[in-house]
Amino acid sequence: MRNERLYGDGIFTVVKAAGLSLAISLLGAVIFAVILRIGNVSEGIIYPINQTLKGLAIVLGALICVRGEKGWLKGGGAGLLFTALSYLAFSALGGDFSLSWLIFAELFLAFVIGGIGGMLAVNLKKS
Repeated sequence: MRNERLYGDGIFTVVKAAGLSLAISLLGAVIFAVILRIGNVSEGIIYPINQTLKGLAIVLGALICVRGEKGWLKGGGAGLLFTALSYLAFSALGGDFSLSWLIFAELFLAFVIGGIGGMLAVNLKKS
């Protein structure tokens, strides 16, 4: 019975962290779009800033939502879910669902970043 509760809580935590990460990412994208509209920013900086915003959103989502055991797994799962959902959303907006090696690199990095955020969350909340 304890394992069933752990798995149910873990899945809910992953979904909650991914949802919060999506909201943070959307807010960051809107703020960045306003900065791009107002300021004179070169186009070469857009991709690195977007990737940084995604990474920060994943870490913040994990830090806020992940509790209990296996923080690395919950945070990594949240990173994977966040990346998959954001890929689907932006592909739908752009009308292009083609896969490239970049999406697999993003999935890997999102898992690593989320795992680190989950580990930090679990260990910071114990102190």
